Amino acid sequence: MNDQIQPEGDGFADHDHGALGDAEYAQFMELAAEEGFDVEDVEGAIEEAGHGPLPVLAVIGRPNVGKSTLVNRIIGRREAVVEDRPGVTRDRVTYEAEWSGRRFKLVDTGGWEQDVLGIDASVAAQAEYAIEAADAVVFVVDATVGATDTDEAVVRLLRKAGKPVVLCANKVDGPSGEADATALWALGLGEPHPVSALHGRGTGDMLDAVLEALPEAPAQTFGAAIGGPRRIALIGRPNVGKSSLLNKVANEDRVVVNELAGTTRDPVDELIELGGVTWKFVDTAGIRKRVHLQQGADYYASLRTAAAVEKAEVAVILIDASESISVQDQRIVTMAVEAGRAIVVAYNKWDTLDEERRYYLEREIETELAQVAWAPRVNVSAATGRHMEKLVPAIEAAIDGWETRVPTGRLNAFLGEIVASHPHPVRGGKQPRILFGTQAGTKPPRFVFFASGFIEAGYRRFLERRLREEFGFEGTPIHISVRVREKRGRKK
Repeated sequence: MNDQIQPEGDGFADHDHGALGDAEYAQFMELAAEEGFDVEDVEGAIEEAGHGPLPVLAVIGRPNVGKSTLVNRIIGRREAVVEDRPGVTRDRVTYEAEWSGRRFKLVDTGGWEQDVLGIDASVAAQAEYAIEAADAVVFVVDATVGATDTDEAVVRLLRKAGKPVVLCANKVDGPSGEADATALWALGLGEPHPVSALHGRGTGDMLDAVLEALPEAPAQTFGAAIGGPRRIALIGRPNVGKSSLLNKVANEDRVVVNELAGTTRDPVDELIELGGVTWKFVDTAGIRKRVHLQQGADYYASLRTAAAVEKAEVAVILIDASESISVQDQRIVTMAVEAGRAIVVAYNKWDTLDEERRYYLEREIETELAQVAWAPRVNVSAATGRHMEKLVPAIEAAIDGWETRVPTGRLNAFLGEIVASHPHPVRGGKQPRILFGTQAGTKPPRFVFFASGFIEAGYRRFLERRLREEFGFEGTPIHISVRVREKRGRKK
């Protein structure tokens, strides 16, 4: 890490300034003060928008130990469903939380039910993915029951992963229960923190320990190193041709291909040279349906695929052009967008389409995939190699958009033109205005706009569309946050 202060105006991003250089940051803060914004609020908004991904804290444990109750306690509202029986939480659900001024993502896990491989395999699949994706883990144990065989199995996973662990001894409702918590030292995970998630007892001390375990920012997981190969995840429903595509770009049979859907179980990494550049392609298992509806190996494979997307820079989404675009295709697209990856949409089996199917496919794309109309599109045939040469330029275009940075001066000139030509609609006799803004981060591009009043969702979508028209951002999601000036006199 280079801690040297860069010269003003050199364009390097300061760690505390998001994507802004020192000189640009100073000018921006002067503008914010002139418009009547509190300096600390502006600094917080830039830091919040520019930090990239938040550190992730996973809450794991056996069924009915109080994980969702603890999550509700941490986020300060009844968001996670709680019922006094095991198995209520099924999907992994992510929330944003804050403690002592630090923000982090909180992952509530569950769904450890019997399946064809038995409860041990289900527990291992869910816990292993949660641990793998997290920067730190809160392991919740029912202190009134003590450590069970299942708890011991999770402890072995935690030791194997090497992630920081905070041991939460839940259901300690008073001093008399603290002896039960002390017995959990035997798990070998360090000090058990006696907590009553239901009543809030001891949660503050536990969260202090969590902040010590969490990094300020998560490690960058994509790319082997500076200048290393870019990671490209091939994702899609089963049998859309992901493995065939990988074999075709590699010019050899790297992975098993079979007409039987679900041949690929684990992500397969392959270094492949295309266009004079080395890429790391990851062939993933097809995602059939919602994770909690799956069983056995399919369940585990979907967790692995989600992890592969999180570690990739670009998600190449394969869609079977010979079939109608399904809800599952849309769900996979949403997963990639929410992960903040650069996106390329590849319509496979294009050589099998007749004119009628092509006509209806275009209509389906317009209606069903409008949310990624900005993503580069390639029509390919993994079986014959048709148009495979178009894949790399599309990936490069998506990466360029993903890393695009708009200088603050140019962005504010653009915003001034937008506000003048297309002002926000008047609501309640008032007309809110976008006063100024900045791009606080990249990968994906993240903007923070400062306004005189609440900006409606429709106008935010209009701003995003105009940003794309003006600056490109092909192949990348865009995150826009808006901060409203508090009602007080403007500084003169």
